[in-house]
Amino acid sequence: MKTIQDWIKEYPLINELVATKEVFWSNSKYEPFQTEGKKLPLNDKDVKDAEERLKRFAPYIAKVFPETRNLNGIIESPIVPIPAMHQQLSNTYEHPLEGTFLLKCDSHLPISGSIKARGGIYEVLKHAETLAIQNGLLSVEDDYSILDSDKFRNFFSDYSIAVGSTGNLGLSIGIMSAKLGFKVSVHMSADAKKWKKDLLKSKGVTVIEYKEDYSKAVEEGRKQADSDPNCHFIDDENSRDLFLGYAVAAIRLKKQLEDLNVTVDENHPLFVYLPCGVGGGPGGVAFGLKLMYQHRVHCFFAEPTHSPCMLLGLVTGLHDKVSVQDFGIDNITSADGLAVGRPSGFVGQTIEPLLSGSYTVSDDELFKLLSALVDTENIHLEPSALAGVIGPVKLWTEKEGKEYIQNHNLTDKMKNATHLMWATGGSMVPKETKNEYYKKGVTLSQGTQPNCD
Repeated sequence: MKTIQDWIKEYPLINELVATKEVFWSNSKYEPFQTEGKKLPLNDKDVKDAEERLKRFAPYIAKVFPETRNLNGIIESPIVPIPAMHQQLSNTYEHPLEGTFLLKCDSHLPISGSIKARGGIYEVLKHAETLAIQNGLLSVEDDYSILDSDKFRNFFSDYSIAVGSTGNLGLSIGIMSAKLGFKVSVHMSADAKKWKKDLLKSKGVTVIEYKEDYSKAVEEGRKQADSDPNCHFIDDENSRDLFLGYAVAAIRLKKQLEDLNVTVDENHPLFVYLPCGVGGGPGGVAFGLKLMYQHRVHCFFAEPTHSPCMLLGLVTGLHDKVSVQDFGIDNITSADGLAVGRPSGFVGQTIEPLLSGSYTVSDDELFKLLSALVDTENIHLEPSALAGVIGPVKLWTEKEGKEYIQNHNLTDKMKNATHLMWATGGSMVPKETKNEYYKKGVTLSQGTQPNCD
């Protein structure tokens, strides 16, 4: 068995990861989508099927969640230009950053306020549809608003749903499951914020807390489901349904960009920066984007320096057979949504030939970016959601980033590029907590250490 030193000798980048330094990695296994698309375990028909299912549920969603009525029950987030933040980044890092900067505000998705509202809610809805159809209570021709009735709530109350989470996935699954009538248990890791636990409890969700990290929460959730034939475990590490729910975002994104008159073609590349935990959310989105745009889109994952699990899995080729703890990395980060020690093997292997690269960012940098985004654009995010915002800076200033631009013949196209940062969560953060995040970012930006007492 290889030692850490053996791995470092073979892949020097690992030495930087072990030292929890910020790194930028260009994926040597990246392949043109035209050749790789045929080998993938999922395809555009699978994504389209997921999109149609969400449309069927739209009348129900609009009925029970009033905040979705302006979009007729479609759970979607806006894209907003961030020119002032663009200028701030250019000034702060003393580098001209060409192109257009946009923020995809999954932080403001209705119902649960994070990217997890896509995959998590989708899998709950698919499970509910399957049960109802199998039991002769529903057909795909029905108006799904009939699900908002005692008849269906009583039916679903005979079934339960379990999930392990650092917070945001638990919120989306807990809120949606409870609304339908399921008994739902969310197994929460030590990283999960108290306000997320309290919100779930207020919705009638059973919250089970652990002193250990995400992997323990998932393990215990899986055990619960294994012991109960009526319990459906939503497996953030391996679920294709979660993955497809996230992938639907790309179909909608294409229309949003067209509405904004944003061109994506051979001379107008699209760069997308996705915060990454276990990998399901960013993996699904990246997969969908490659289906939409093929080689014209370049997807990068962003992870905390103390939780670079997906990057370790990709660099070593071991995927879910390796954890950050195996390399002595503590997996402790303020970016709670990304505090994952072991990546999804399914996502890692699926996305491996499609991902342009990955980078890591420190907690301090996340807080500084957080306060800067508030000051420049008045947009409040949670720390983990800022991991994507630094992406263009990394691409332009890191040696590997510059080489990626050159090796893919993008140098002359960068002035026409669109850079889309995926804001994965933040709108549901309590005001007091938002203020604490902001103050910490300001303090760090001024060059002094915050008071953490």
